[in-house]
Amino acid sequence: MKAEQTSPADDGRRPDRRRTVGPPGTRPRARGLRRGKHLAALIVCLALVILLVLISLGVGARGIPLGTVGRVLLHDDGSPEAIIVRQLRMPRTALAVVVGAALALAGVVMQAITRNPLAEPGIVGVNAGASFAVVIAIAAFHVTGVSGYIWFAFAGAVLAALIVYTLTSGATRGHHHTRLVLAGAALSASLGACTGIITMFNTTAFDSYRFWVVGALENRGTEALTAAAPFVVAGTLIALALGPSLNALALGDETGAALGLRVAWVRAAGFLSIMLLCGAATAAAGPIAFVGLVVPHVLRLVLGPDLRPLLLFALPGGAILLLVSDIAGRVIAPPGEIEVGIVTAFVGAPALLWLVVRRKGVAA
Repeated sequence: MKAEQTSPADDGRRPDRRRTVGPPGTRPRARGLRRGKHLAALIVCLALVILLVLISLGVGARGIPLGTVGRVLLHDDGSPEAIIVRQLRMPRTALAVVVGAALALAGVVMQAITRNPLAEPGIVGVNAGASFAVVIAIAAFHVTGVSGYIWFAFAGAVLAALIVYTLTSGATRGHHHTRLVLAGAALSASLGACTGIITMFNTTAFDSYRFWVVGALENRGTEALTAAAPFVVAGTLIALALGPSLNALALGDETGAALGLRVAWVRAAGFLSIMLLCGAATAAAGPIAFVGLVVPHVLRLVLGPDLRPLLLFALPGGAILLLVSDIAGRVIAPPGEIEVGIVTAFVGAPALLWLVVRRKGVAA
């Protein structure tokens, strides 16, 4: 009986486990509610993507009502509206969905690997490498059109990312992400200077290059979409599979390693997904900035820091942002249009300034 008696001091040292843990079933119930909310939010996002796709198919120099858009999608009657929707606007809209999703997902992975919330995919030299390869293709090999230089752009993006990763592979755990950012910035500056020198003395290369570098979805054709889609799918599968590992990596390299995480392998796999996603998206549509920066931050404000839902919601989130930007570019200046890369820059630059000011306020 004495063994069962506890003093007040013992009660203070050993709190009641039932009060700490809570009633049985509380955590599973809360987890189920959270998953239910995520599922409902995902359905809403997908419905919004479908609505924006229909609007994108109907908006342009010749406006087409949504009812007519739905009719010609279900049945190709050979009318002028069917030709516009199915042959001209459908590839462009599908490319916007694929490119937006790829850039946003790559942004989530990039910020998780570098543990820098202001990082975006272009920081690893992808945009600079793709731009330099396109200029080389035009100036040296006289390649014209998207179908010709899309493979040069993808090869240049992947090669630049590999160079950055190689330069930072020998860094210590605590300084890897810092060296990654510095190496990416240095390589981007060097390749940008080389691109500027070539276009300065080669007017033909400059005339062709300036239409690609602005970042646009118009006149890309189905070939750009079919060429980019397999790489985007592969990068997406890798990124989604890394969700739990990236959560552990967010705690720090030392903590992740103590939990049994193979830090080098996780970082290499994440870098591979970034190369595939950004390389394919940049090759297909040109450099489009700020999508990989804005979307992860908006999702993090809504969903919290858990990377598993962030990676999943980045796909419709990026598609929504790029569809809205593309539609806005067609509506702002009719009968012409503003390229989507310019519109995302208008949206992303103020967002970046707000994020910098907000982080400074939090730090203070």
